[in-house]
This record gives sequence, structure tokens and C-alpha cells, in this order.
Amino acid sequence: MSAPSCPPSTTPSTEPSPATTTAPAPVLVPAPADGSFRVRFGPVALVVTAGVSVQFGAALAVMLMPRAGAAGVVTLRLAAAALVLLLVCRPKMRGYSRSDWSTVVWFGVTMAGMNGFIYQAIDRIPLGPAVTLEVLGPLVLSVVVSRRLLNLLWAGLALAGVVLLSTHGGGGLGGLDPLGVAFALAAGGMWAAYIVFSARTGRRFPQADGLALAMAVAAVLSLPLGVIEAGSALLRPSTLLLGLGVAVLSSVLPYTLELLALRRLPAPTFAILMSLEPAIAATAGFLILNQALSALDAAAIALVIVASMGAVRSQTRPRKPQQDPLRDPQPEPQPN
Repeated sequence: MSAPSCPPSTTPSTEPSPATTTAPAPVLVPAPADGSFRVRFGPVALVVTAGVSVQFGAALAVMLMPRAGAAGVVTLRLAAAALVLLLVCRPKMRGYSRSDWSTVVWFGVTMAGMNGFIYQAIDRIPLGPAVTLEVLGPLVLSVVVSRRLLNLLWAGLALAGVVLLSTHGGGGLGGLDPLGVAFALAAGGMWAAYIVFSARTGRRFPQADGLALAMAVAAVLSLPLGVIEAGSALLRPSTLLLGLGVAVLSSVLPYTLELLALRRLPAPTFAILMSLEPAIAATAGFLILNQALSALDAAAIALVIVASMGAVRSQTRPRKPQQDPLRDPQPEPQPN
């Protein structure tokens, strides 16, 4: 499978941004006044495509775990993804401030934690419930940083779908391995942090340079655990080949798409769109892992999709431009 090329260059802002900043980086070309379909829904398509890629990659990783273990699969995934991104993007190492490097290191830490925790979770509990629990992190983030009451309502509806989907297979959360549940919730917390640091990295580093550097940090952090669990099994050709496939599907492609989307999509909307992940994971489990979908699962998926569509419409609806009294003074009254 060919590796994706670096995204087009975008001039990022070098100003430090606060933790709750959600405004995208300035665009070089103004959007059309009428709001074309591509401008309004392009970032949304990037996020959805990334979700499909990462969940089908996770299903493939489940098939790889008997060979290398959960930690071994994480190491293969992150190391292969880092190698591909570093070779393709060739990020420069000079010209960045200490704050820039701190951001990219924390981005790598959150990436390693998110991957490590969720793979430990899906090694103990089914893919659908694991991702259902994990998505609670982005949902909480959307509630915390959102400034619109309507976003809170959409997040609540998405949360209702997540709770309903938690009964995947009819067993509910009560019959799941408690340690697997804890790992999934921890992955959700790291996912929320990943969203924040991914947006910051996208503003500070051009193209996918920051992503490549953060992926290298994540790979270095995961390497000792993978070697301890899998040992020489990591070097088997068949395992390496499957690991490369997992890396492209679960890391290289989705993280690049999400980084591009976060440059043009507010963080609250991105976080609510993450509620699609349980539905995608359930579909991947059905198609690849033979995990059947019940009527209750379908109802939950419908709730999540409706909530996500509503959130997108509320964020992409064009606003009326506000008049600047300094640049657009009011016309002088005409004499009668």
C-alpha cells in the first residue's frame, strides 16, 4: 500500500495559543460568500474518512494481536507510521521555539497514551464497547470548550447514542472486564488531549512536519513495552507487513486527515464528530471480526449520526458579517 503524500503547505501561526483556543489558523484565500459545499463540508469529510480508516485499522490490529500482543502491535503501528511520515515529509529540525518543541512532544505523549490504552482495552473487551467508552473523552471536551447552547444539546444526544450503544451485543457494560473498561476510559482522556495538541501542532508546524515529529516521539515511548511483550516476534516478515498495514490505516492516513481538518474546523465540532467512532467501530467489527449488530445497536448508531449532522450544520451555517464602524461607517442621513 502506497504511503500518502504530505498535505499542501500551509503557513502556520507562530503565536502561542491558549488551551481552549478553537479558532482555526488564518486562511490565505477567503471562502466564497455563498459557502460552497466543498468549503463547508470538506473538513467534515476528512474527519469521517479518518474515522473509517482508523477503525478498520483497529479491526486488523485485533487479528494481529495473537502474534505480537497489544503492546507489540502498538509499537509496530507507531514505529512504521513514524518511519513513513519521516521519509515522506522530511521535517526540518531548526527554526522552532522551545514552546513549539514542547507542543510536539506533548502531542507525541498523548498519541502514545491514546494508542497504548485503547489497544490494551480491545485486547480485553470487544471493539464496539471499547470505542464507545473511548469516545466519552471527546464528548466531554466538546461540552467543556463549546460556547453554544446548541452544541451542548447535540452533545447530549450523541451521548445518549453512546450510552445506548454500550449495550452492544446485549451484554451491557456490567459484563465487561473492569480493567478493559478502565483502559478504554483512559484512552478517551488521552484522545481529548490529542485533539487539543493536534490543533496546536497544526498551527505551529507546516504541512505534516509536526505530526511526523510527534509520531517519532510516540514510537520511541512505545518501543520498550513492545519489545518486552513481543520480543523477536516483531521482526517476523508477516508480522511486519501486517504492522505496516495497521500503521497506514490507523495512524498515517487518519492522523494526517485529522490534522488538516483541525486547521479549518472548530475543536467542539471536531470533538462531536468523534461520536461517529462507535458506529464505525461496530461496522468494522461486523465486517471483519464477525461481531453481529443488533437492532439496539442500529438505533444507537442513528442517534449518533443525527447528533453529528446537527452539530455540523450548526457550525457550518454561514453567519451574517458584522459591520465594523471604523471600516464601514454608517451613511450620513440625507436631508428631506
